[in-house]
Amino acid sequence: MKIVILGPAHPYRGGLASIMQTMAREYQSRGHEVKIYTFTVQYPSLLFPGKTQYTDTPKPDDLAIERLVNTTNPLNWIKVGRRLKRECPDIVLMKYWTPFMAPCFGTIARIARQNGHTKVLCQIDNVEPHEHHIIDKPCNHYYLGAVDGFVYMSEQVHEELKAYSSAPMLFSPHPMFENFGEAVPREEAYSKLGLDKEYDYTLFFGLIRDYKGLDLLLRAWAKWRPAGRKLLIAGEFYASREKYISLIEELGLQQDIVLHDHFIADEDVRYYFSAADCLTLPYRTATQSGVTQIAYNFSLPMIVTRVGGLPEIVPDGKVGIVCEPTAEAIKESLQRIYEGDTLSHLKDGFAEERKRFSWAAMCDKLLEVYHKI
Repeated sequence: MKIVILGPAHPYRGGLASIMQTMAREYQSRGHEVKIYTFTVQYPSLLFPGKTQYTDTPKPDDLAIERLVNTTNPLNWIKVGRRLKRECPDIVLMKYWTPFMAPCFGTIARIARQNGHTKVLCQIDNVEPHEHHIIDKPCNHYYLGAVDGFVYMSEQVHEELKAYSSAPMLFSPHPMFENFGEAVPREEAYSKLGLDKEYDYTLFFGLIRDYKGLDLLLRAWAKWRPAGRKLLIAGEFYASREKYISLIEELGLQQDIVLHDHFIADEDVRYYFSAADCLTLPYRTATQSGVTQIAYNFSLPMIVTRVGGLPEIVPDGKVGIVCEPTAEAIKESLQRIYEGDTLSHLKDGFAEERKRFSWAAMCDKLLEVYHKI
């Protein structure tokens, strides 16, 4: 088959680019002809909350990646749509995570399908965004109504998606990230990250946005105050840095926190997951999380809140602990996970649970959707 993947890829950084490139490799390994069309402009600089959208790693030489799509230029959308219409791939596979992409993706999809052959598939992260805007629903209608079939990763997304589309939809959980390499000895991780060897570390990892509940975790930590342990916060602020620094000072946690507030490059991820003995995801809202799938790769026990699809991904008592999204419940879960041999028991659960999360299964589901159209 001829497959065009349209979405984030090199030179753009982050988990979404990793996902699209991994799926491209999976389909290539099966003998399909795969191209990736990524962005010339993904977000205008004024709208991007981080320091840079780009990676400084070399372009992968095993993938055909072309920078083609400008999300801010309607004339470009028409041009790309017409190109896909002419090229007539069997599948155009899109990743959808924010209504900002809907005008661009919706226009391209509608034009590409006019050849009567190409089917547009969507591997969807979110329907309703974590931060809501008045244009979300019309944007969702415009794009989601132009898609022939979906693979979703949580039941919450499925329920939201049914309000916009009657196209075929299948579930496949977020695959496990395997591109970050193997764990390293804890001593090596401590040395790489400059951590004090006198302490153990609990990890909060990923871009810092308000819905991820870091403030709840900080308040829980202030209630707990464990001896010989620090909270390692690793990720770039996409919310107000000053607000969180003020909260740390208000709670008197300056000596309890190690803050690495920058984007964590792919080659450094393994050091954080090797240094910590527990990962916390104190989210206020969620659909699913790629961070849990990094933890699966490193068999790192987790505390997650009972929101969205997180309990589906992290079954309570098997590889982690599920709690309510409150500071008190998070504190109690921290106490529970460090009691007795709980950590050891949870680590043992990964061997069985991680079998659910493969890229081959995700790619199979997309093809299954294609054959239902």
